[in-house]
Amino acid sequence: MLPIKSWAEEDRPREKMLQKGIAALSDAELLAILIATGTQNETAVELAKRVLALTDNNLNSLGKLSVKDLQQLKGIGEAKAIGIVAALELGRRRKQSETPERISLQCSHDIASYFTPMLTDLPHEEFWVLMLNTRLKIIGAQKVAQGGVDNTSVDMRMLLKPCIEKLASVIAVAHNHPSGNAKPSAHDNDITKRIKEAAALINIQLADHIIIAGSRYFSYADEGLL
Repeated sequence: MLPIKSWAEEDRPREKMLQKGIAALSDAELLAILIATGTQNETAVELAKRVLALTDNNLNSLGKLSVKDLQQLKGIGEAKAIGIVAALELGRRRKQSETPERISLQCSHDIASYFTPMLTDLPHEEFWVLMLNTRLKIIGAQKVAQGGVDNTSVDMRMLLKPCIEKLASVIAVAHNHPSGNAKPSAHDNDITKRIKEAAALINIQLADHIIIAGSRYFSYADEGLL
């Protein structure tokens, strides 16, 4: 095994971070800090590079891998895999937690920016509702359904219940397409119509339905489909 401590000091990710700042580290070096040790024939950084190679060095794609997926790589056991998945989830939650500081959400881009961190890397579909007051300030958000790879069933009662409890005046809904294709399906169109009609019965306006597909999104409002 070639532990990081056996390297020249300037090559050690931890020491490099302390001396030059975290921004000076490459993705592989940051991942090596999480991994801590390599294998009998490679350093932690070399192992980290092999992990990144699984997704062509794409961190968004890496975030979609499960513990079991990572364990398929020689040198990555359960503990290391859990550490990697946990770190990526923390990054996702950090980005998500920054958005509620906004005073209000005024357009589809604002709504998509709120949902992208929580939905973009998921291997399954999730359906969320974002609750807003009359000034379009966020007063709550809740997952109302979880489905498979390409379909999610939404119960209108489960969706509208938290909206009524929060006294929401406006809502926006969002779900993800793990396939990366942002185009809405006939099923998506039907759900959107039913949500709009059901919400209107209790004087709640549906502002938008956003479909998150990787770094792209589709807005029903922008497309004039509401």
